[in-house]
Amino acid sequence: MNREEIKALLPHREPMLLLDEVELDEEGAARGKYTVRGDEYFLQGHFPGNPIVPGVILCEILAQSACALFQEQIKGTLPLYTGINAVRFRGTVRPGDCFETKLTIKRQLGNVFFTVGEGFVDGKKCVSGEFSFALVKLEAQA
Repeated sequence: MNREEIKALLPHREPMLLLDEVELDEEGAARGKYTVRGDEYFLQGHFPGNPIVPGVILCEILAQSACALFQEQIKGTLPLYTGINAVRFRGTVRPGDCFETKLTIKRQLGNVFFTVGEGFVDGKKCVSGEFSFALVKLEAQA
């Protein structure tokens, strides 16, 4: 999926759409990519002269990548984080880096998905953790 196809699934828009592409591989894992341009809002003060993508943003990129795992169920819902567990940061992500993600479903309970994910730059693991999401039915707004 490219950015336009991702927008058909996710409610995120710029500046919070943090995914350039995502696909399901032959093993059923979601694999996403985001190239850090360097002009993103979250780099402005983190850190001047030494920009590093904040860990919480890396977790958000992983979460957005997960949309490919439940793309059939996501229509008509709002995907919301329900948990972030056992997250470990092992490396930095900087402007010019292509951050690549890999997520798999660990289990599903109704509309809640439990996933495990990792993020890499040039094959080096930068982050790993467990992420859970609920697909909440959208209600008509007045």
